[in-house]
Amino acid sequence: MAGVVRPSMTTHTPELGRPQKPGLQRSPHPVTALHRGTPAPGEGYALTLAHHAITGLNFAHEHDRHDVELGVGLVAAKRASLIGRGPTPDDVRVAMTVLGLDGVEAVDARAAAPFAGLAHSYVAQRRFVDAVADDCLVAATHDASVSTGEDGR
Repeated sequence: MAGVVRPSMTTHTPELGRPQKPGLQRSPHPVTALHRGTPAPGEGYALTLAHHAITGLNFAHEHDRHDVELGVGLVAAKRASLIGRGPTPDDVRVAMTVLGLDGVEAVDARAAAPFAGLAHSYVAQRRFVDAVADDCLVAATHDASVSTGEDGR
């Protein structure tokens, strides 16, 4: 009897006790309270996209690069979350346009001033992102689809 395998049955993982995946826990209404943010899947990827977009810019003071890069990434992540998806290169392009960095080759101290200290203060980051109007970012979505000729055909 030692070599006989007894029959068994598999059990499934109970859905009640298992937490849902973060991307599935999306609220139908974005968080509107100040300094709370708007979560979306893969928001960290916006920082990678912003890093690549910022590499082409020249800075009068190199220490401003990280603050500007973070500011662009945060605004791009906000735009993606308002639309309800992960960030794309188009989000970074819109963020750079809204922040006045589109078409700029050199960032001087005056242009980098709004980004000062972002890399070192979460409170400053939330204040910076909340200062960008949701309507401005969402309207840029419609403008981008119109300018590229996307009409759903």
